[in-house]
Amino acid sequence: MTIAQIESRIDEIDADALKNDLGSFGCALVPSLLSNEACAEIAALYPEDEKFRSRIHMARHGFGKGEYKYFDYPLPAVVATVREKVYPLLVPIANDWNERMGIDTRFPEVHRAYLEQCHNAGQLRPTPLLLQYVEGDFNCLHQDVYGDLLFPLQMAVLLSKPGKDFAGGEFVLTEQRPRMQSRAEVMPLRQGDAVIFAVRNRPVKGTKGTYRVNMRHGVSRLRSGMRHTLGIIFHDAN
Repeated sequence: MTIAQIESRIDEIDADALKNDLGSFGCALVPSLLSNEACAEIAALYPEDEKFRSRIHMARHGFGKGEYKYFDYPLPAVVATVREKVYPLLVPIANDWNERMGIDTRFPEVHRAYLEQCHNAGQLRPTPLLLQYVEGDFNCLHQDVYGDLLFPLQMAVLLSKPGKDFAGGEFVLTEQRPRMQSRAEVMPLRQGDAVIFAVRNRPVKGTKGTYRVNMRHGVSRLRSGMRHTLGIIFHDAN
């Protein structure tokens, strides 16, 4: 899958459907964002330590069980393209959410300009990551917050094939509503599918106005095989 083909696929994303699903559920499916070949190529980068800035063993930090690596700059071309080209689709939603939640921050239309803001604030380290799970691994519910600057949406792309490469390991999103029980959303993904979802909070319209709900995401226990996922976070880390 060439860079031009990836850009063309991103151009085909239905912005209205994306906005509606994120507004209703806090997550949205983008089917077949990457080809199976592109998924395999990204997953194959995992052993190449020189492409990454750090490796995290989840169990050591209480994050779950499994591991992941943060890419270093310069990002692989596919990863950089997805991050740069998806961002403008999400900016109108992010700005609308912040306005509705009473947050003053507004985001520039171009990702490079937003990264400059992050870097000027001391958030210099790239956050796109490659996750690897094997049988018994899981990822606890969490939020990917890496500093004061926070873009409210992020993306995960499943690189492995369910039923062939692995079983289990479903993407899970929870919504903690004030004075109500939490709601869970399980997103079934195929190889190459992406899910876009809220990082920390999203606005919900109630009877007395708009309020914030607290969002967390994770991955259920892998029952067999190996699962790779590409994570795209749009803010950098301090």
